[in-house]
Amino acid sequence: MPTVNIQVGNKNFTVILSDNDSTRALLDKMPLILNMDELNGNEKFYFFSEKLPANSERLENIKTGDLMLYGSDCLVLFYESFPTSYSYTKLGYVEDVTGLVDALGSGSVQVTFSVAH
Repeated sequence: MPTVNIQVGNKNFTVILSDNDSTRALLDKMPLILNMDELNGNEKFYFFSEKLPANSERLENIKTGDLMLYGSDCLVLFYESFPTSYSYTKLGYVEDVTGLVDALGSGSVQVTFSVAH
């Protein structure tokens, strides 16, 4: 699987992708410039207008930098670690989360996703 670059403002992060149908469908949409909204003080999310393949599993813990699909149409980027009872499809994770919390801030934020070359 290729890696993905995430750009938030002037900060760049590398995402290591999971090898699954959901991730491949997401890659087909790139590059993406998304206005991601804030939720719960631990995540940014974006709803796609169409569904992606999903293979949700119940996770016990979310880690800072996890990139997940909630349901079949909601892309979620987590910036805090916490226990959860929700189910997600794993898309990948930010390799180095240094500065991720500060870059994402407390409100809505524009995030660019592009395939690394």
